[in-house]
Amino acid sequence: MNAHTPSGIDPRGPRFGATITSVLLLIVVATGLDSAGIVGTLAERTGQFPVLLLVVITVLFGWGAVAGVSRHPYGVAFKKFVRPRLSAPEFLESPAGPTFAQAVGFIVAATGVILHIAGVPFGLVGAASAAFIAAFLNAFFGYCLGCEIYLTFAKRGITFGLDKRFGGTVTPESDPQI
Repeated sequence: MNAHTPSGIDPRGPRFGATITSVLLLIVVATGLDSAGIVGTLAERTGQFPVLLLVVITVLFGWGAVAGVSRHPYGVAFKKFVRPRLSAPEFLESPAGPTFAQAVGFIVAATGVILHIAGVPFGLVGAASAAFIAAFLNAFFGYCLGCEIYLTFAKRGITFGLDKRFGGTVTPESDPQI
């Protein structure tokens, strides 16, 4: 980035994605409660709607963790369809925290899929519920649990390479959330 190009993302973008994610996760939880305590065959467990939807959500979390939130399908949709209709953001934030949050979401959602496939009762619903709570907090209150975890690590100098990937170290001057 040159000195004239602002670096960072519109903080409303991840909240937009978290809103979509929270709705999808709520569907997983609601539909997963029907079969949460029932342990069927492997084929039955892998073909259930809630597990298939959670697999899709897991892939989306992985996409955001690997490609970054700006290249995530929700980030692209936000930039193309939502952002042009909004006023300029008050500040830009580092994409490192939201990208780390996507990795945390991936781990939680993948754990739910694995537990469900392994036949652990309520494993899918439990993991989807935890992910739902995090997505809901971000979507409706602007509180990103994964971002807060990342900032806790970043304050101690542990950035998982995201500071280099997204152009610099996170400091109180570069990210108002610190």
